[in-house]
Amino acid sequence: MELLKVQGQLDWKKLTRNVLIPVVGGSLIGYFANRNTQEQYAKLEKPSFSPPGAAFPIAWTALYTMMGVANYRVEMKQQTQLKEVAEPLYDVQLGLNFLWSFLFFKWNLRGTALVEMTIMLGAIAMTAYEFNKIDRTAGALMVPYIGWVMFALTLNYSTWKLNK
Repeated sequence: MELLKVQGQLDWKKLTRNVLIPVVGGSLIGYFANRNTQEQYAKLEKPSFSPPGAAFPIAWTALYTMMGVANYRVEMKQQTQLKEVAEPLYDVQLGLNFLWSFLFFKWNLRGTALVEMTIMLGAIAMTAYEFNKIDRTAGALMVPYIGWVMFALTLNYSTWKLNK
């Protein structure tokens, strides 16, 4: 519970909004981007280290929740000048995150998705850096996301390479 308190305060409304936006947004994007693509994806050659499909919703729900908590912690801080950089970066990386699913699954633009994910990784790293300047816990909450996206980047590259 201490993780959710910022400067001794807990704002359930802000916390709920900050967590639901990436979790629900990611779920909706996943649904729309993956709708009618399962057969096609099943036919792709995948690298040996590709996790089972069931791992992705579990991982992304956890990551989106941590991102939302991180953004909530930053939003609760009073340092408005630092937030002017951090919060727009957060929005950019989240938008890039949502776009990637369409590029890779729906539109079959795996090479473009790879380039986009590289840019997204940079945006995530910059967001984590800016979050860390405002709140060390918020910055730390972004680290697993960076790790997962680095893994996903390798997976994207390998899938693209195997299916050129």
